[in-house]
Amino acid sequence: MIKNRRAFITGLKSASLTDKEKKFLKKFKPWGVIVFSRNIKSFDQLNKLINDIKKIFNDINYPILIDEEGGRVNRLKKLFDTSVFTGSFFGKTYKKDIKKFYLYYRIYSKQISYILKSFGININTVPVLDVRRKKSNNIIGDRSFDFDPKIVSKIGTFCIDEFTKNKIGTVIKHIPGHGLAKVDSHKYTPVVKEKFNILNKMDFYPFKNKKCFFAMTAHIVYQDIDKFNTATHSKKVINLIRNKINFKNLIISDDISMKGLKFSIEENTKKAFSAGCNLVLHCNGKFKEMMIVARNSPKVNKFIITKTSQFYKILS
Repeated sequence: MIKNRRAFITGLKSASLTDKEKKFLKKFKPWGVIVFSRNIKSFDQLNKLINDIKKIFNDINYPILIDEEGGRVNRLKKLFDTSVFTGSFFGKTYKKDIKKFYLYYRIYSKQISYILKSFGININTVPVLDVRRKKSNNIIGDRSFDFDPKIVSKIGTFCIDEFTKNKIGTVIKHIPGHGLAKVDSHKYTPVVKEKFNILNKMDFYPFKNKKCFFAMTAHIVYQDIDKFNTATHSKKVINLIRNKINFKNLIISDDISMKGLKFSIEENTKKAFSAGCNLVLHCNGKFKEMMIVARNSPKVNKFIITKTSQFYKILS
């Protein structure tokens, strides 16, 4: 049952569940599990892994996430290649021939959804709604649809709608906007000095009023809003996401083990919850860290239960 779970999402170490991981899942009951390339060797193996997870929870709708953006971020690359389908590819197609874009993206999203569903994966962490900037770090680069926030927004809405029609949940990222980051938040803490008015018109724009079940935070300091804390750890930024950007569903932290966050795993977890994140994401599969995240994650509250139940309805 959803109400017995804790408010975190965990990664796993390898291509099959270890005995320790089975006990961990049974004891701490994370809200969901995310899979990466290290967890994927073959079609049959991935099917078994996900079935084994869902059996523990006795829930065919149990949230299983994956980063299958296409382009560089292609977790299923051992099984098939989507490297040509970057965000930039779709953005350029949109500008060149909008009818062709709708046709291409509709087919692409339908096929990706079919493949994910065949494994039992039900959440894809797309679309990337970061606006590409000329001075931005290449960690976003061609993952972004375009330099124009209106184009990014329109493609993002279409992406969410198409995946939802195909019974796959989506995660808008990296809210409220990663485009001006000059360093990679996997390694360093990006600091954005741009004023709120510019950010609101550019970087924040594509995220506004999106009907998406989930959003993933940016590990970025926006100095004009909060001089000290990344979005993940900032009550001010989370309030802005709720009230200015108007995102009303579940906010997931980006990976709590990334170097963009400067505290211990325990502190990173606690600060994300106290700032207003609903779910904390931990990706690397390191068991000691998983235990720390689990022990510092509360049971899911009524808001998470309600929103999860709403998400489950699209899956049936």
